[in-house]
Amino acid sequence: MSVPGSAGYAEEADTLSRLYESVPFARAKAHLLPYLPRAPASVLDIGAGTGRDAAGLAALGHQVTAVEPTAELRRRAMALHPDPGIAWLDDSLPDLASLPPDASFDTILATAVWMHLDAAERARGMPRVTALLRHGGVLARTLRHGPIPPGRHMFQVTAEETVALAEAAGLACLHPCLHRAEAKDGLLRAEVTWDRLIFRKGAALAACAGEAQNPPSQT
Repeated sequence: MSVPGSAGYAEEADTLSRLYESVPFARAKAHLLPYLPRAPASVLDIGAGTGRDAAGLAALGHQVTAVEPTAELRRRAMALHPDPGIAWLDDSLPDLASLPPDASFDTILATAVWMHLDAAERARGMPRVTALLRHGGVLARTLRHGPIPPGRHMFQVTAEETVALAEAAGLACLHPCLHRAEAKDGLLRAEVTWDRLIFRKGAALAACAGEAQNPPSQT
């Protein structure tokens, strides 16, 4: 599937695969691990890339649906992580049209994905993702800040906007809530930082009020 947000990734698939796989799942997702449900749970990994996170989640005993629109990355992921606990789909936000009508998940990841959507797509995508999340389920999202690489379809997206869209859709921010301590880049790019936001469906909207302290690295 060719979508605007995947521009530039096919051409750099080899390099990106090496980079993404160089950061262990446990380090990249240390902030998320305390919020994961007990295995086995149903997990949707949107923009799964080379499958590092999908494989890490499957190794914990979860059943993972991994969505990746870039065929070059998806093929590498399936070769690198041939785990029967991972089902791969060629799909993308904001619509995720290939998912079954009754699909629902305990946890949804959207790592380094949201900034590839324009404002209209983000407004459409948030209710779609929320509808796929079971009551009490967790949505983990990361936002990239820094120079946009040449050839990429990418936007500067704030945590404030993302939290507002999530709350309007019925999600509560758990970790952190509009923190100002942006996480350093796991690939050691000095000009790149990340916001990491975790939401729960059906939780009280006042669930989180503090800032994150010393957040771990993120790719």
